[in-house]
Amino acid sequence: MPTLLHLDSSADLVSSRSRRLSQAVVDAWLNADPSGVVVRRDLHRTPVPHLADSSLHWAPADRVPGSNPPAAAEALQRALLDELLAADIVVIGAPLYNFSIPSSLKAWIDHIHVPGVTSADTGALAGRPVVITTSRGIAYDIGSPTEGWDHEVPALRTLFGSALGMDVHVITTSLTLAAQDPSLSSQIGRSEQELDEALTLATETGMRLALATA
Repeated sequence: MPTLLHLDSSADLVSSRSRRLSQAVVDAWLNADPSGVVVRRDLHRTPVPHLADSSLHWAPADRVPGSNPPAAAEALQRALLDELLAADIVVIGAPLYNFSIPSSLKAWIDHIHVPGVTSADTGALAGRPVVITTSRGIAYDIGSPTEGWDHEVPALRTLFGSALGMDVHVITTSLTLAAQDPSLSSQIGRSEQELDEALTLATETGMRLALATA
């Protein structure tokens, strides 16, 4: 039976759009294939600690001689790696925080990006789909003053696509602050439309990937 690893990193447990979108992907995937198994990891509710030792960036065989990371930290990393490697598809809710990746998600990434274990040259994750659902408070349109300020999605594409060799799908919704920030009030309509379109794409993506992994 296929397995989906579902991660969320938003600190908003009530109205997060990245969480709503990631759940839409998962729901559609399960509806299309009820035999699927979902492994859930909420990186905000149960944070992964920062790496306890720099040697954990490397596979045991590639560590500097004499490296001795804490046994508990090494066991956690092994568990996170096994969880990822066992998944047929990965879905990640990743809101844009301060133009970059939430620290809760970054801590997880630091544990699972291990050359010689998950790097693209090993083929361990080659072609495996990863869906990133990202929400952004404002707009980052081409030609606008904020073009290029989103340093999250490009980094995640590089990491999961180039470094790990996975098949990356990104679903984005912007202007999540339109209803809160008076300066963005004229963009409420666009904000709601983008969310609707992103939810539709999330459902379509979940269904499509269920057929591919069945």
